[in-house]
Amino acid sequence: MATIEMREVKSRWYKRLGWLLLIWSGSVVSLAVVASLLKLAMYAAGMRTH
Repeated sequence: MATIEMREVKSRWYKRLGWLLLIWSGSVVSLAVVASLLKLAMYAAGMRTH
C-alpha cells in the first residue's frame, strides 16, 4: 500500500493577510447589503423615520 508523505507548506504572511482582508471585506459588504434590504423593506411597509 502506498503512503502519502505529508509536507508542511508555509504560506507567506502577506498571502494570509490578503485572504483575511478579502474575507473580512466580503462579510462587511454582505452585512451592508442585508441591512439595506431590511431598511428598504421597512420603508416599503410604512415604517418611516421622522
